Amino acid sequence: MKNWLKWIGIAGAAAAAVACTPRETTLVLLSTNDMHARIQNFPRLAAAVAACRDTLQQVVLVDAGDRWTGNAYVDKAPTPGMPVIALMNRLGYDVATLGNHEFDFGQAFLGRMIDSMAFEVVCANLRSDTCTFPQLPPYVVIERQGIRIGFVGVVTNYEGPGHPAGNAASFEGLEFPDPQQMARQYAEAVRPKVDVLVLVSHMGDDRDAELLEQETLYDVVIGGHTHELRDTLVNGTLLTQTGKNLANVGVTTLRLRGKRVECVDYRIVPLDAYAPDPACQAEVDRYYADPELNRPVGEFTETADAWGVANWMAEAIADEADAEVGFYHVGGVRLDSIPAGGMSTARVYDLEPFGTEIAVMRMTPAQMRRMILTKYNDTENRKESHRIDLVSTTPYEILTDAQDNALDVRFPKLREGRTYLVAISDYVFRNYRDLNYTDGGITGVKVADVLLEELEEESPIDPDNRPRQRIVRQH
Repeated sequence: MKNWLKWIGIAGAAAAAVACTPRETTLVLLSTNDMHARIQNFPRLAAAVAACRDTLQQVVLVDAGDRWTGNAYVDKAPTPGMPVIALMNRLGYDVATLGNHEFDFGQAFLGRMIDSMAFEVVCANLRSDTCTFPQLPPYVVIERQGIRIGFVGVVTNYEGPGHPAGNAASFEGLEFPDPQQMARQYAEAVRPKVDVLVLVSHMGDDRDAELLEQETLYDVVIGGHTHELRDTLVNGTLLTQTGKNLANVGVTTLRLRGKRVECVDYRIVPLDAYAPDPACQAEVDRYYADPELNRPVGEFTETADAWGVANWMAEAIADEADAEVGFYHVGGVRLDSIPAGGMSTARVYDLEPFGTEIAVMRMTPAQMRRMILTKYNDTENRKESHRIDLVSTTPYEILTDAQDNALDVRFPKLREGRTYLVAISDYVFRNYRDLNYTDGGITGVKVADVLLEELEEESPIDPDNRPRQRIVRQH
């Protein structure tokens, strides 16, 4: 109830400003990012949006990317991703940019999906000359009661490198110029045409802050990609982000005197304070009424934490490939935990939504060490660096210096000089830099199928939640 009252207070104050001071205008930007197909939260979002629109006319609904991948009822729909797009259309989204996960089903699929989006999709750092993917506009100008608001979109190109995170085949024929450079270029081009200028960014809050520290370009940055809660002024510009999984909505309130921005306020509002909109809830319930996805396939004896889930996946691919060592990248583990009890088919696809396949290769400990060190010290893909990115069936320690640079990797159970058969995900096989091996290839066996088979044949699963990897700081 407290958050509900806080929302009413925001909208009420805005309405009072409009009513009492004719020369002042209040504009509200409602924002989401990294919803990852969590359509179960849309009925609460619908209620929040309706509450704001009932009070104000100057409301713009914005999304900063990664709309699908992470919910089997969306990702395994007859047209993957369509449930989330249908719900966004229903809510009346105005503008969005691309995230890296928009490309998970390939650029041709995304090109077709954009035609189904009843809102503008903008991206200033994407260039396309392919017939399968339309060239998107770099920005859009939306008018609300005489106020012109410009929205420039950018997406990360750091993880590829040179393109968003994902399999390189999804980006063939597309170019992704530096997002910071393009954000600067279009800020200069669009600023004279608008009263309010907004960057809708899917390059991460750290990269957003880098951009803003250099110069004042935008009034607001609506960010995504790094799943942070951000409400920060950087060099006079508001930098925002709402976390992930549609747990919150961002509320940016701009007050203008004439056409000049006088002040900007931002609040992150949890959606669990809202009673679900009944009509939207009925639509979501229809998507969830899928007997195949709801089919139980097995169970866990106790809760698997983040380590337990990743350990299970690494062990499963190693067992399937008869490999001596298994590695699984943490970015491919999409659930933070699996509770004790039954597990449905949908839950398996929530855990592994990418159609990932098993790859096998032969590697020495020296080659494994090089792979781990390169990933840990990656200066471009900061989102996946300076952490344990590869969970393994074999224990290892990453030795780091005082500046958190990885110096060495110790494998207490492997013998130096010996070659081991290694199982790994095809994402790592295709995309990790400095990967050295012999006799490598992709098997065509899907990880999700292996997990389903294990659940059906070996339940109950007894998870191993013990960390096998650790970081050791050297003094």
